[in-house]
Amino acid sequence: MVALGVDVVPIFSNTVMQVSTRFGEAGEWATKIEQVTGNPAITSLPEAEPLGPSKRLDCLVIAPCTGNSLSRLANAATDSPVLMAAKATLRNDRPVVIAISTNDGLGLNLYNIAKLMNMKNIFFVPFGQDAPHVKMNSLVSLMRLIPETCEAALEKRQLQPVLIERWREERP
Repeated sequence: MVALGVDVVPIFSNTVMQVSTRFGEAGEWATKIEQVTGNPAITSLPEAEPLGPSKRLDCLVIAPCTGNSLSRLANAATDSPVLMAAKATLRNDRPVVIAISTNDGLGLNLYNIAKLMNMKNIFFVPFGQDAPHVKMNSLVSLMRLIPETCEAALEKRQLQPVLIERWREERP
């Protein structure tokens, strides 16, 4: 997105800032992304709250959007900087683009996906099963389609098809 000339404002969930995982140490990704974007990360509710009144964001991308975040967003919880930013963006009648990545997308989280698909100004990066033979409920967006999905969302339309055979598209 930065390479395309987009002014990216990084916003991180509490987990990224506080929990080390197999993907990296706590805060490590925030530091790297701040360097790439040239903008300081929003990492707290008080920092995210002014995004609404300031109308700073034209579009918000939640990537990757976990099943936990999907559930909380679908049920109007705003207990993280990312979800507070989503609420502020929606309040301003602007698009929120969701790039899902969840091992339970075809399980309990399917209800939340359906609920969000029916909400105004929520758009999905096309997604599909990433490993159906070993993780039958897992869904992941095709992340390379984030820019195209944002363009469509700014025109208030869902990029189609939203359901893809992701595991085939990713194979050589």
